[in-house]
Amino acid sequence: MDRRVTLIVNPVAGGGRSRKRLPAVEGELRALGIDFHREETSSLVNAEQLAREATGSGEAVFTLGGDGLVGAVAGALAETGTPLGVLPGGRGNDFARVLGVPRDPAEAARALARAEVRRLDLGEAGGRPFIGIASCGFDSDANRIANEARHVKGQTVYAYAALRALAAWKPARFELVLDGDSSRTYIGWSVGACNSKAYGGGMYAAPDAELDDGLLDVIVCEHTSKATFVTRILPGLFRGGTHVKLPQVHCMRAHEVHISSDRPFALYADGDPVGDLPITVRIRPGAIAVLVP
Repeated sequence: MDRRVTLIVNPVAGGGRSRKRLPAVEGELRALGIDFHREETSSLVNAEQLAREATGSGEAVFTLGGDGLVGAVAGALAETGTPLGVLPGGRGNDFARVLGVPRDPAEAARALARAEVRRLDLGEAGGRPFIGIASCGFDSDANRIANEARHVKGQTVYAYAALRALAAWKPARFELVLDGDSSRTYIGWSVGACNSKAYGGGMYAAPDAELDDGLLDVIVCEHTSKATFVTRILPGLFRGGTHVKLPQVHCMRAHEVHISSDRPFALYADGDPVGDLPITVRIRPGAIAVLVP
């Protein structure tokens, strides 16, 4: 690493996991001889501002937090060529998982010090950037419950939220328009517009998605019984994405998808609400420079 680094930290991410691991990360960066300065933030808007300031000074940017922080910073760095390094510090850390970044942030710092820069795609939903998966429907309810949960720790929060959401779920009608073509209608569980493979702490919703192919993998889960959802679809998500082989799951690719539904849903991306349906999601090919081990 031959640049000075801005280390943007969300100290409350992952239930305070980032703050606990910060001393080890800083110690590792010093041992590696990396010149850095730390900026702490709990606001995505402030994180974007800090990232933009780094681009003006020619610095690289490392994030220590969750995927929401990564997505916000990536959006600020888009088209600038400023390298982004991801240190896992949230609950899910799915972007780091897909990149092959070590789960321990100090080990991740060592890996990023000798990593290569790759141009990767950036998603955009209603004008808001994201790096992973934007989804709605059942996922909207599950994400809301996960974000509100305070007594469930670690990655188990996602399984807990899914089971809680299941109790009140009723099928929804979704209408999709891919790349401006004719509309397609589905009745069922969820729609995902996927730049990356995984979300929710290791749930592989789009196992064939690639971060640099210039396309979104659009995944639709049509109506099934709740028993089938619990015994086949949810386990498939956690088993590397085997659910996509089921006849009720449809996989498509597009540069852009417009999503509407027959009842209100928030679209969630990188774990945070980014807008309400109807909404358009698109891909920005090669928009970000990312350090990849």
